[in-house]
Amino acid sequence: MNAFQEVNEAWSHADRNRIAAILSVIPGIGHLYKHHYVAGLGICIGGNLLMVFVTALLSLATFGLALIILPAMYISVVATSAYYLEDYHGKHNILHPWREPDH
Repeated sequence: MNAFQEVNEAWSHADRNRIAAILSVIPGIGHLYKHHYVAGLGICIGGNLLMVFVTALLSLATFGLALIILPAMYISVVATSAYYLEDYHGKHNILHPWREPDH
């Protein structure tokens, strides 16, 4: 067995839920990994921008404490969401035209 086959075998047995949660260190990437494209892009673009804006405003009122607490809470909530989402890997027929559609 060559190195590529070993890596492919190990990757096929990996827990996709844990990988999605780990990838959510950058919020939204875990959702994209599980093929939730609209939610992932929404979190990557809109959610992260809104988080920066809210954190900047609240940091003025909390003497900078919000700079630590809010991003940590946001990342943990997004990671938990990515962990418990249904995995759509291989279920988008439009992305896999060579497969027969599931009915």
